[in-house]
Amino acid sequence: MDDFHTSQPIFVQIRQRLAEMILRGQVAEGEALPSVRQIAGELSVNPLTVTKAFEALVDIGVVEKRRGLGMFVKAGARAELLAHERDKFLQQDWPRIATQIKALDLDLSDLLAATKPRQEPNHD
Repeated sequence: MDDFHTSQPIFVQIRQRLAEMILRGQVAEGEALPSVRQIAGELSVNPLTVTKAFEALVDIGVVEKRRGLGMFVKAGARAELLAHERDKFLQQDWPRIATQIKALDLDLSDLLAATKPRQEPNHD
């Protein structure tokens, strides 16, 4: 699970994993997230790195710290996080992706064909 890539800081990647847990409903609103120590141990990272990831989620208002209890998913967090992540994608990621699509002279049919599952040849 500690397969980090070098294109982003580790705390950003941890934040993304926590966000995905919330978006997929693996941790429901009102439930506690795994502890800083637990995540740090599982991922073999410094607890301060995990704390920074949590702080990023606190800053956007989807996680709250309960003193002595840990970090909890706030009510309405999934909808808030979904809106935040969509906006972030459209503002930061999409312009770069759209530029690359244009540079590669791809069209919608190319993109849709690339997203379909590939059929394995039948060797009967």
